[in-house]
Amino acid sequence: MKYLFVDTNILIDFLTNRKPYSIYAAELFELALQGEIYLYISAISYNNIYYIVKKILGHTETMLLLNKLAKFVIILDVTQKVITDALHSENPDFEDSIQYFSAITNLKMEAIITREKKGFKNSKLPVYTLEEAIILFS
Repeated sequence: MKYLFVDTNILIDFLTNRKPYSIYAAELFELALQGEIYLYISAISYNNIYYIVKKILGHTETMLLLNKLAKFVIILDVTQKVITDALHSENPDFEDSIQYFSAITNLKMEAIITREKKGFKNSKLPVYTLEEAIILFS
C-alpha cells in the first residue's frame, strides 16, 4: 500500500476541474477509490480550499465538495508542534511548511505529491508531480 501526502494545489485543481491538472488528479483519486493508495492531507488544506473554491463555486457547492473529499482522504492534524516546526523552517512558503510537517507526523508516509516541488525542496520524503506519481504508483 502506498501512503501519499497530497498538496492543496492538487486538491483545488481536482475540485475545480482545472485542466490539464485535474485529469491527473482524477487518476490519483481513482487509485485511492480502488484501494491502491491512501491519500493524506493536512487539516489546513480545508480552510485554504474553502477560501479559494468558494470564490469560484459559492459556499453551498464548496461545502458539498469538501464533504465528498473527506471520503477519499485521511486528514492529518495541525498540532502545536507542526506550527512550531513550520515557523522555524527555512522554507519561505509557510503554508507548504505546515503541510510538510503535517505529512511527516505519519511515519508511514512515502511521498509528497504536488504541482510545485519548490515548496518542498528540503523534504526528507520524495516529492513528485502528479504525472510522476501516476507513473510510479499505478
